[in-house]
Amino acid sequence: MMGVHHWCTTFGVASSFARLHSPTRQLCKTLRPPSSRAGRDCLLPPRGSYLYLRARLCSTTMAGKSVQYKVVVKTGDKKRAGTDANVQIILHDAKGQKTKAAKLDNFLRDDFERGQIDKFTVKDTVSLDEIHQIELWRDDAGLYSDWFCDYVEVTIPRKNQEFVFPIYRWIRPEFHYEIQHLDTFLPQNDPHKAQRDMDLEDIKQKYQYTQRVPGLPCQVKAIPDDEQFSFDYKWNIAKRKLKMIADSKLQLLTKGGKWEGIQDLTKVFTSAFGEPLGCKRWSNDIFFGWQRINSMNHSLIELCTEVPKKMGVTDVMLQPFLEGWPLHQVIEAKRLFMVDLEILQGLPCKSEEYVCPVPIALFFVNGDGRLVPIAIQLFQQKADDNPVFLPTDPPYTWMMAKMWYNLADASFHQSITHLGYTHLIMEGVCVAFHRNLSQSHPLFKLLAPHFLYLIAINTRGLELLVAPNGWVDKTMNIGIKGMFDLIARGLNRWRMDIHGTLPEDLKRRGVYCLNGKVLPGYYFRDDALLLYDAIKTYVTKYVNLYYDSQEKIENDWEIQNFGRELTLSREEGGCGLLGVPFEDKFDKPEQLIMVFTSIIYTCSVAHASTNFPQYDEYAFPPNYPASMNGSPPKDKKPLTEEDILATLPDKKTTLDVMTVTKILSDRGTNSLGNFEVQYIFDPDAKQIVQEFRAELQRISETIKRRNESRNPKYEWLDPELVPNSISI
Repeated sequence: MMGVHHWCTTFGVASSFARLHSPTRQLCKTLRPPSSRAGRDCLLPPRGSYLYLRARLCSTTMAGKSVQYKVVVKTGDKKRAGTDANVQIILHDAKGQKTKAAKLDNFLRDDFERGQIDKFTVKDTVSLDEIHQIELWRDDAGLYSDWFCDYVEVTIPRKNQEFVFPIYRWIRPEFHYEIQHLDTFLPQNDPHKAQRDMDLEDIKQKYQYTQRVPGLPCQVKAIPDDEQFSFDYKWNIAKRKLKMIADSKLQLLTKGGKWEGIQDLTKVFTSAFGEPLGCKRWSNDIFFGWQRINSMNHSLIELCTEVPKKMGVTDVMLQPFLEGWPLHQVIEAKRLFMVDLEILQGLPCKSEEYVCPVPIALFFVNGDGRLVPIAIQLFQQKADDNPVFLPTDPPYTWMMAKMWYNLADASFHQSITHLGYTHLIMEGVCVAFHRNLSQSHPLFKLLAPHFLYLIAINTRGLELLVAPNGWVDKTMNIGIKGMFDLIARGLNRWRMDIHGTLPEDLKRRGVYCLNGKVLPGYYFRDDALLLYDAIKTYVTKYVNLYYDSQEKIENDWEIQNFGRELTLSREEGGCGLLGVPFEDKFDKPEQLIMVFTSIIYTCSVAHASTNFPQYDEYAFPPNYPASMNGSPPKDKKPLTEEDILATLPDKKTTLDVMTVTKILSDRGTNSLGNFEVQYIFDPDAKQIVQEFRAELQRISETIKRRNESRNPKYEWLDPELVPNSISI
C-alpha cells in the first residue's frame, strides 16, 4: 500500500496530526482501531475518500504513540561549571534499542547553571523497559560552553523506575560520552575502556606534581579548575579578617603597642569573637597537662619507662610531686609520661633576635586521675644555665617556663601536626588519587568526598599565611624558615602504618588503652578510637564489596598505579610516603583497607582534632604563645607579671592571631558521612554508607554522654562537628 507520507503529499493532507481540524481529530478518536487489521479496516470510511485518508493518518500516528522519559541533570557546583551550549542525550537499553537524539532544553529557562538541577521531558516512539546506558554530548555554542556535569537521572514514569548515571567530569564538545547505569567499574571490567583512558590522560595533564620547597611534600603544580572554590566568602581569609575587625570595633589593636597588664588582655574579647577557653585556665597546672592530651598537639605524649639521662632531674627532686610514691613505682604503675621535642634541635628562627626552645618535660597522673607537669627542661642537655623548672619554683618563673614550653609545642603543632601531617601530606595523596583512579572506579567514589576543597585551601593558605612576611612570619618565632625546615624533618619520620594508623601510633607511644586505666582523661584517644574503628569498618565493607578475590586487586591497574605513585620518591615524581603496604603491588584487601582508612581518618578526624581548637588555645597569648620576645629563663630567680608581659607579642600581632585562628576554627563543610557531593549510587554501596552514618550517630550520642561528666568537655570529635575533608 502507498505510504502515508506519499498519500499526504499527493492529496495535500496535513503531515502533522496536531494540525487536523477538531472534528476530524474527534473522528480519529471515534475510529480508534481494534487489535486486528481486519477490524481496523472495517471501521474506516470508503477507500480513496478524503475521510479515509485522514483516518488512516490518524491510525498510523496513534500506532506510533510517543513514550515519555523524565530526565534530571545536575550541573556541578564548580567555578565555570555552567554552560550555554546545546546538550543532547540518547537513551539505550541493554537489547540494542535506543531513542532518537533529544535536545535538553526548557523553554524560557536558563538551563545548566552552576550547581543547578534541571528537569526535562524526553518523548520518543521507542519504548524502553530499562535504561542501560545514556549517550550524552554538547556542542560549543554560546559564550560559555564549558560544562561540568555531576549526574543524570532518567525515570520511566509508566514503570516508576529510576536509573542513575554518575558523570562527575567536564564534558568536552562534540564527544559522545557513553555512561552506564551506576557507572561503577573496576578498570578491567569497564565496557568503555577507551573513554576511561582518555579521561584519565586529560586529568593527568591537570594534576601534576611539584615540590614548592625542597624537603616538603609534593603538591599540585597548578590548581585545576575542578579544585577551585565555587564560592569565596568562607575561605577569603583576608576579607573576613578585615570585616571581623570592623564588626568587633577592635581597630585600636591595629595600632600595636604593649599590654598594660594581664587583665588588659582579657578585655579585648568582644561578643564577635567570644572569650577563648585559655583565657581563664592558662596558669593552671591541671589545664597545662590537659593540653598535652586533649588540645591541638595531642599525639606527642608517651609513656615514660625511664627518665632520660639528658634531663637534669633526680629522684629526690621529683619526690615532692609524686604523692608519696617512689619514682620506680610510679614508672611501674604507668603513671609517668614524657614529651620530648628533640626534633626542634638546631631549628632556625625568623631572625637572630628570636629563640625557640627544645624542651623535654615529665608529667604525672595524680590521685585524681589528672595529668600534671612535674618537671620542664627548656633545652636538651643538662647545663648550669639550663635548669629544670618545677611547680614549686616562684609562681611567675614556673609560669614563664610553661609559656616557653608551649611556644615550642606550638611550633611543632603548626608546622608538623597541622600543616605537614594533614594539609600537605594529604595534598600529595589527593594528586596521586586523581591521576590514577577514574571517576568510574569504586574507590574513587569512596574517597572523593574527603578531598573536597583540600587543594584550594592549601593554595590559598600557603599564599596568604605561609608566605614571606605573611601570617606565620608575623606571629611565630620560627617564621616560615623554621616551619619549612621542621616540616621536612617531620616528613622523614611520618609513616602511614604508624602516624596515619591511630591504634599503631598509640601503641608506639605506650598509651593504647581501651579501659582508660593508662593515662585516664585522654579524651582525644578515647573518642578518636571510636571514629577510627567506624571508618575502618566502613572501608572494610566497601573494599570487600568490590574485591572479593585477590585476582581482582592484582588486575586492577589503576589501584596498582595509585600505590606506585604513593611510594615513588619525590625526586622521581611521586609522593615518597613511608609505611604504605605496597611492595611492587597491592594483593590483599587488608592493604587497601589500611591505606584508605588512614586517608579518610587523616582528612577528617586527625585534621579536625588539630585544627578546630586553635582559637581557644592561641587567641589569648599567655596561654599558648607562638611568638615571644627575649630569651627563655636561664635560672630560677623570681619573675613578675611585668616580665611575663614583656615577652608577649604586641597588640597588632595579637589581633592577627585572634582573627586568623578564629577563621581557621570555623567549620565550612558538612559533617562526616554527610557528603556534599554524592558519588555512591550502587545500592549495595549505598547501604554501607547508611550503616556508616548510623554508626556515626551512635558515636555522637556516646560522646555527648561522655561529655556530661567531663570537665572540661571534649567536643572536637563529636561526628556532628567533624568535617569530611580538610576544607579550612
